[in-house]
Amino acid sequence: MGRAGMKRIAVIGAGSWGLALALQAARAGAQVHLWARDPSARLTNGAMPRLPGHPLPDTVSVSGRMPERADMVLLAVPMQHLPSVLGGLNSGAPVVLCCKGVEPGTLRFPLQILEETLPGVSGAVLSGPNFAHEIAAGLPAAAVIAAREANLSRALGDLLTTPRFRLYDSDDIVGVQLGGAAKNVIAIAAGAAIGAGLGENARAALVTRGLAEIGRLAAALGGRPETLAGLAGVGDLLLTCTGGASRNFRVGAALGNGMTLAEALHSPAGVAEGVATSGALLALAKRHDVAVPVIEAVADLVEGRSLLIDVVERLLSRPTGSEAGRMA
Repeated sequence: MGRAGMKRIAVIGAGSWGLALALQAARAGAQVHLWARDPSARLTNGAMPRLPGHPLPDTVSVSGRMPERADMVLLAVPMQHLPSVLGGLNSGAPVVLCCKGVEPGTLRFPLQILEETLPGVSGAVLSGPNFAHEIAAGLPAAAVIAAREANLSRALGDLLTTPRFRLYDSDDIVGVQLGGAAKNVIAIAAGAAIGAGLGENARAALVTRGLAEIGRLAAALGGRPETLAGLAGVGDLLLTCTGGASRNFRVGAALGNGMTLAEALHSPAGVAEGVATSGALLALAKRHDVAVPVIEAVADLVEGRSLLIDVVERLLSRPTGSEAGRMA
């Protein structure tokens, strides 16, 4: 524990999500060690550049050094930096992975990367319908922490839970990680539908069929359907496919408006995790012989194999039948 019995929580990454988690950890009564690539970037009001309207309290110290001691480490860096950042950790504390995606090439989920990089270190994943700016503002929200070890997810969740940020526990690491990764891909499809003027009905249909695809893939990988009906599944999917702050939805809308992928990524929409994740999820689905037409359409679109008009036509021309029995 920290000084005077305070719990110590380390947050790795000073992007908007890392900053929001640092603020939440401070609200939960922790002494927070925030690792930033450039700790000198702190603004005159005590905030960091990615959330300039939210000054950090005195219980959050910003440093360019990795933490030596902690009761829990919250790792909030982009997927592509996860292996290298994990290699620099040596506190031995349980690590909660707060990034979402699948590593291209290896097709590893975040928890697999942790287990292979730091064997013996306890790990968990945090996922749910959470926009960073709302968590930073202290608005009500909920999420899930999933871990393999019995009671670990609950113990870690208790360190971060407050009345306005409720953390539920799960042992379905597959369902929680897949839901967090796949929702970004479906959000690109939802955004493209709206950007192309296909309407709200089309978006609702895409999101619903996308959820069915996620459920089929989760079952093939050993996940549970009830997880996809919860916060890490349909909850996160709804937020990402409808919320105006969703980068993946905005990139999809830009593509639907006729922008190239390069133009969309350099627009105010910004980086969208679903772009890299779409191809990885498609490869994972093919490995397990699972039909994922919406995910495949997004992968073909962002990787330049098909034009938007072609993927729309392909989806619209798919055969119909019993919804319950429709496996593709």
